[in-house]
Amino acid sequence: MRGKCEQMSLFDIYKSVEDALENDQPELFKLLDEHIDWYEIIPDAFFDAFYKSTGRERVYDLESFIRALLLQGVFHYVEDTQLLNTLRYSGEMRRFCQLKKVPDASKLTRFKQDFCDYIRQVFERLVELTEPICREMDEALADMLIKDTTGIVAYVAENNPKRLKSGGPDVAAANPQVKLQYINGYFCYAHRAAALTNGLGIIRHLELLDDDFRAKHPELPKEKRTKSPEIDKEVGDSTALKPVLLDFRAAHPTFRYGTFAGDAAYDSYDNYRFLLKEYGFKQAVIPLNPRNCAASDAQDFNENGTPLCPLDKSPLILQGGSGGKHRSLRLKYLCPKTVSAKLENGRYSKRCTCKTPCTASSYGKCVYVYPDKNLRLYPGISRDDPKFEAIYKQRAAVERSISSLKGTLCLQGRKTSNTLTTKADLFLAGITQLLCVLLAGKLHKPSLARRPRLLLAA
Repeated sequence: MRGKCEQMSLFDIYKSVEDALENDQPELFKLLDEHIDWYEIIPDAFFDAFYKSTGRERVYDLESFIRALLLQGVFHYVEDTQLLNTLRYSGEMRRFCQLKKVPDASKLTRFKQDFCDYIRQVFERLVELTEPICREMDEALADMLIKDTTGIVAYVAENNPKRLKSGGPDVAAANPQVKLQYINGYFCYAHRAAALTNGLGIIRHLELLDDDFRAKHPELPKEKRTKSPEIDKEVGDSTALKPVLLDFRAAHPTFRYGTFAGDAAYDSYDNYRFLLKEYGFKQAVIPLNPRNCAASDAQDFNENGTPLCPLDKSPLILQGGSGGKHRSLRLKYLCPKTVSAKLENGRYSKRCTCKTPCTASSYGKCVYVYPDKNLRLYPGISRDDPKFEAIYKQRAAVERSISSLKGTLCLQGRKTSNTLTTKADLFLAGITQLLCVLLAGKLHKPSLARRPRLLLAA
C-alpha cells in the first residue's frame, strides 16, 4: 500500500530551495542547470555591451562571470580569493561556471565596475519574473511593500575602533561617499542602502543611496548633522522614501501594492499624503513617532486618533466606516457603554447605559471622524484595529531579508571601499536570492512537489 505523499505549497518549495542554497550547494548546481535559462534573465543589452568590439576576443563568457559571482554568495565567500581558489581546485564548480581557466581577482572587480548598471538590469529582470511567483505563494503578503535602510560597512582606515572612539571626520579619506553613520546602535563608516521587500521578505527593490542617487533626485535636502544620531538617521530615512519608491515605480510601472509598512522614521504628514494619495497604497502601517507628537492633536482624541469620552477620557468604540463613490470615508465611534436594547415593538436600538452620561442623547456619545482630513492619524486603517499591529509585525520580513543579504550572501565584510563595487555586490546579493525564488517557481509541478525535501534538505 502506497504511503501518503504530502502536497507542498510553492512557499514550502521556496524554503526548500533556500535550504539547498545554504546546506546542499552541489544539488543546487544541478537544479540551476536543469531549470534556469540564463538567456531569460540576462537582458540583450548586457550581451551587446559585454561582447561589443574590444579589439580582441573575450577569454571569459558573460554567463561564466554571472555564474561564478552567484557561487560567491551561495558558498558564503566574503573574499574573491576564496572563490577563485575553490574554482581552481573544483572541477565541478568550473564546469558549472563553464570556465576553461580561472580568472584573477582583478577581472572580477573590473567586471563589477564596468557593468554595474547592467548587473542592476539582471536584478530588475528577476524582480519582474518573480512577482507572479510571490503572488502565488501568498497573495496577501505579496501585496505588501516594506521599506528599510541599512549600512554596508566599508573597508576604510576610519573604521578602526580606536579612531572611532575619539571621533572622526564626516567622510572617509579613501572615498567621500563612505560616510560616518549610526547603524544598529554604533558609529561606523558605511554606504547607505535602501531595500524594499514584500511581506514574504523577498526583495523587490535595492538602492545604494550614493552620489548618483542624489544627483538623480536633486530635490533631496542636503544632509545635516545634529547632536542626535538617531534623529539624523530618521530624517535621512524619511526623505529617501519618496525617491526610492518613485525609482521602483519607474523600473516596474505595472506593479501595484495595497499596503505599505515601515518604522516610525516614516511618520510624517508629507509621507502619508504621498503614500496614500499619490502612490496609491490603500493603507500605510507606520507607528507614530513620539517626537512628532509634541503638538498633540485635539485633546478629545488619543495618540492613535481614537475619540475619547469628555468625562473619563476612555476611548470610544469603532463601529465601522461608511462612504461611497462621491462621499469621503467616515468612521463612526460610540460610547463604550452604549449597547443594543430591545424595544417594546420588538426592534433593537442603541441605548447608553452610563450612569453619568456626557450627552442628553439616549443614544450616547457618537463621533464621526473623516480620515482624509488627517491621514497621519487615519492612514487607511484604524490604529486601534488589531490588524494594524498584525500587519506591522510583518515588517520584520525586511530586516530578515537585509540580514540575509549582508550575512548569508556576503554583502557585509567585503574588503572594498569602492562605490561601484559595493553597488554591484548589492545587486548580486539580490540576484542570488531571487534566483532561488525563480527556481522554486520552476519546480512547482505536482511530480516534483512531492520530493524537494528529500532532494534538498541536508
